Amino acid sequence: MTLEFLMTAMIVVLLPGTGVIYTVSVGLSRGARTSVVAALGCTAGIVPHLCASVFGVAAILHTSAVAFQVFKWLGVLYLAYLAYAMWRESGALEFSTPTQRSASRVALRGFLINILNPKLSIFFLAFLPQFVPADATHAVYQMLVLSVAFMLMTFVVFVGYGVLAHQVRHLVARSPAAMQAIQRVFAGVFVALGAKLALSER
Repeated sequence: MTLEFLMTAMIVVLLPGTGVIYTVSVGLSRGARTSVVAALGCTAGIVPHLCASVFGVAAILHTSAVAFQVFKWLGVLYLAYLAYAMWRESGALEFSTPTQRSASRVALRGFLINILNPKLSIFFLAFLPQFVPADATHAVYQMLVLSVAFMLMTFVVFVGYGVLAHQVRHLVARSPAAMQAIQRVFAGVFVALGAKLALSER
């Protein structure tokens, strides 16, 4: 594992995407503890993509237009659903400790956000091999190590985003109108991300 990989991976993880937006929205509306659950779900959602890239399964998405389109539109529909759910729940704050059921739902949503994005598999297929020497005798092992490092960085950064969002939450906690406006902005962001995914090509 090189410094170049760590720096590049950190830049990639810090860039706002669907997982970051979701974790921040959870941190704002449900608090720091639940945002950690969201971060865990989002991180778990990239594991299949990392495994697919390491073992070459992602090449199917890269070469098969049908497979890519199926995964892409499932992702678009799910982002649309999240936008609808966020809009419908806008203004409703949950200050109580999350139940096991609600925490599981938050984690599942985060997991589905990432697993239904075919661009992630193709990204990792192109990203990881760059940091494995061509003459490496244990290339798969090295890619697995890089994958674990990337996953840990993702979780830590997402938790950081969620905790920061929780701090801002106190500024709007007493204003239902402000929270409603923020949640509707996030709903619009999910719609925009879904549209971007719908227009994306392999």
